Amino acid sequence: MANHLSAKKRIRQNAKRNLQNKYYAKTMRNAIRKMRDITNKGEAEEMYPKVTSFIDRLAQKSVIHDKKADNLKSKLAKHIQKL
Repeated sequence: MANHLSAKKRIRQNAKRNLQNKYYAKTMRNAIRKMRDITNKGEAEEMYPKVTSFIDRLAQKSVIHDKKADNLKSKLAKHIQKL
């Protein structure tokens, strides 16, 4: 257990951020899953900018790695091209 006040605060902050990161990562995965289920190319192209901007925001906040974000966006773009 932490003895210093700053260490106790850091534990509280980490727990809060961990919960937020889990929420945003799960939301991102649901959005990607929903986009992969779309079979209409028009709908997918309409949804693509929203999903990619969300992925970019998570990468910027270090919820996911930058290269993982790039890989996800690339795979989604390939999915749209196949439709």
